[in-house]
Amino acid sequence: MTFLAATDALFFGPEGLDPVATQKTLKQALTGCEDGELFLEARQSESLTLDDGRIKSASFDQAAGFGLRAVAGEAVGFAHATELSDPALKRAAEAVKAIRQGRKGKKAAPPKGTNRHLYSDANPLASMSFEAKVKLLTEIDAYARKDSRVTQVMASLLGSWQAVRILRADGSQSADIRPLIRLNVSVVMKKGERMETGSHGFGGRVALADLITPQAWRAAADEAMRQATVNLDSIDAPAGEMDVVLGPGWPGILLHEAVGHGLEGDFNRKKVSAFAGLLGERVAAKGVTVVDDGTLVDRRGSITIDDEGTPSGRTVLIEDGILKGFLQDRLNARLMGVAPTGNGRRQSHAHPPLPRMTNTFMLAGERDPAEILASVKRGLYAVNFGGGQVDITSGKFVFSAAEAYVIENGKVGAPVKGASLIGNGPDALKRVTMIGNDLALDPGIGTCGKEGQGVPVGVGLPTLKLAGLTVGGTAV
Repeated sequence: MTFLAATDALFFGPEGLDPVATQKTLKQALTGCEDGELFLEARQSESLTLDDGRIKSASFDQAAGFGLRAVAGEAVGFAHATELSDPALKRAAEAVKAIRQGRKGKKAAPPKGTNRHLYSDANPLASMSFEAKVKLLTEIDAYARKDSRVTQVMASLLGSWQAVRILRADGSQSADIRPLIRLNVSVVMKKGERMETGSHGFGGRVALADLITPQAWRAAADEAMRQATVNLDSIDAPAGEMDVVLGPGWPGILLHEAVGHGLEGDFNRKKVSAFAGLLGERVAAKGVTVVDDGTLVDRRGSITIDDEGTPSGRTVLIEDGILKGFLQDRLNARLMGVAPTGNGRRQSHAHPPLPRMTNTFMLAGERDPAEILASVKRGLYAVNFGGGQVDITSGKFVFSAAEAYVIENGKVGAPVKGASLIGNGPDALKRVTMIGNDLALDPGIGTCGKEGQGVPVGVGLPTLKLAGLTVGGTAV
């Protein structure tokens, strides 16, 4: 069964929209507009959290609705509703018509279709019973408490199932069904009077039972306890300018925030990105290649099609240090005279699409990670990151390291707390001096925020050495 057929009963019929009337209303609403679409969505989501052996919260939500968008030049008319009915759609159509203002724009060509499936269409929430989910979280709690230093355990399980259907005025349609799950384990450990935390999670676009095996959740609990143990022995972080080595995998969040957002089409069309006007120029050291790839099977950030119906793709953003392109939705691509890249994404039917990342990472180099660490006389080895702030226009960033170590004479030394990395995204890319051969993607935990919308994403990085980065620390 195709995704189109699978979504018929969700959106059309006696309790939903009339397919013929829907297409007629859509065509009337978008007459004279360059672009636009009707985005239909049905979603189920579930969240279950266990804290200190008790269920702290449990929720289940089911919703459906539509978002109708009309695009005329740079102007966008958008209306949405949680009522899937012909009268509601007609009211939305009247609202978005105002954007035309007598225009007779040339209609943009619809996206080309694809039969590719990057993940199962099975509902991950249905693959385990509620009782089995509670039992799983309880087992995680008991497993972690075998270590007498553990004073608190929090385990959470989140899942969603989203079906979308995108209709255009010319009659073309596309659809996708997207599963998504995530498990997270956090612990608090005590040593004397000192208490520290550790956390680890994983997920993807698969069924719960396929990913959350005993081996997998025990590994997550072990990693959370390892991080807490490391933090119990941490010392105050040094401060100053020094070489910084980023570990593989999740530290790619720095690349995502400090560089990736600046490569999104809207910021560059409006010339508010630090990368605006630099297409074809060197923006990073030789060897630095950054890609955004939404086609990776079962990954959290992957999408078979984006939320405008464009098939996802693999977009080379920076190649060997040269800026090659930007991430585009349909609106910004049309206004910039380039092709969409399949990065038009939205949080839900209640939000218009924006150019957003999917899975963004730097390709591996040729250096052995041990060789990279050995090359540092004095520096910081940042293995894991917490929060951060980035200014898109200037590229300036501040990121806090959740796990980091001092490097002395090529040896990894004591763990440190309170370390932060301070710099400028484009400048940091030019400070890359060594790239490891150990590219790793994050375990499937990323959520990206932009203009109040959150979407699931992936990040990745090989071990990376940056020369002379500013480190903020707490050591006096």
